[in-house]
Amino acid sequence: MKAVLVRKGTILLGMLALLIAACAPTEDAAREAGDEAEVPDEILVGATLPLTGEEADNGLRYQEGYELAFEVANEDGGLEIGGETVPVRLELLDDTTDQATAVNLAERLINRDQVHVMLGTYSTALVEAQSTVAEQNQIPYVNGGGAATAIYDRGYQWIFGALAPVELLATTQMEWIQKEQEAGNVPDPAEIALLWENTSHGEDYRKGVQDFAEQSGGSFEVVVDESFELDSKDFSAVLSKVKSSGADLFLADAHLPDYVTMQRQYVSSDLCHDVITYGARGSEADAAEALGQENVNYILSAVWWNAQLGEQGGQNEQFINAYKERYNTDPEWYQALGYETVRALFTAIEDAGSVEPEPLREALANLEMESILPGGQLSFPEETGYQADYPFVVQQNLPDGSSPIVYPEELATGKAIAPNPNCEG
Repeated sequence: MKAVLVRKGTILLGMLALLIAACAPTEDAAREAGDEAEVPDEILVGATLPLTGEEADNGLRYQEGYELAFEVANEDGGLEIGGETVPVRLELLDDTTDQATAVNLAERLINRDQVHVMLGTYSTALVEAQSTVAEQNQIPYVNGGGAATAIYDRGYQWIFGALAPVELLATTQMEWIQKEQEAGNVPDPAEIALLWENTSHGEDYRKGVQDFAEQSGGSFEVVVDESFELDSKDFSAVLSKVKSSGADLFLADAHLPDYVTMQRQYVSSDLCHDVITYGARGSEADAAEALGQENVNYILSAVWWNAQLGEQGGQNEQFINAYKERYNTDPEWYQALGYETVRALFTAIEDAGSVEPEPLREALANLEMESILPGGQLSFPEETGYQADYPFVVQQNLPDGSSPIVYPEELATGKAIAPNPNCEG
């Protein structure tokens, strides 16, 4: 009797399960219903940039890259989600180059304006502060303006960076210098005067140079190792140490305003070195205008992108043509990184088929896309804390106003000149 009751109970449970299954939607149907529910009327992307303050020039360059990417996407109606084409809109605010403002505006965009996703601001200090807001709110934060590894070493899961590490920038420059040293154009051994901004960005640059020198077997020695504060107005003290050291090479890491100020004082101090670089700074038109072309000649810089990559055709050529059509000038790496950061976000949204945070975060973590950046690919590896990792290009200012790529050889558009001709005689 007991066995019969158990058997009947089993039959009833089985029938109930079948009934529930019959009434429930299939997995595919549920997914389709979910997809339909997730498709918004428009995709709202929040962002801040330093449109005023010390970093305003670069913030405005990034704005151009952002807006061009949105314009290109909306020319075709927007992005494909759930079988529909959805327009994208940028809500961009001015963070005034201030960390507290950048944080407060991010909170406003996420919690009041209800943006679907955040594009990051520009400069290491601002990105480092602002990205904490996105992490706390668990919303994807895609940036092309923060390159310091300290941003990505915090174990965050919601930040993605399109700038390759500053430490790699320094290493790439040292590789070029070593190549010139082997050719007899740079002294061996060579003494280095190393100046770096007192930020995690500067610390990464310092580490790249120091590590390379330590591993060079005595070919390089750092004889000046000095930091300076951002937005400094007087570099006479550190430049005096550089002058008294008699170093062969002058390697500085500086943002654009400090580069212009320091180089002006460098020239007035009658300094000259076989190699001179300000990290990623050197070829900017604003610097040449402020300092005079003769005072920026032969400065070396390693950058995340160069317009001469467009000579290879493909997506680079398309981007450059689109930028020229809108702005009537050639883009610099700032605009290119702004544009490519947005394109990475848009690619991930279409891959995810959603603007919901979790699927979009997963799509960004797994992104592998053809890119305008050196190396031709962009991804956000988990092992680097979701910071992109790709080759830098080294360029050098020449008296005719050009800045050809001089390294690596496979991407070179001109021949490097070393030692610095300005030091002759």
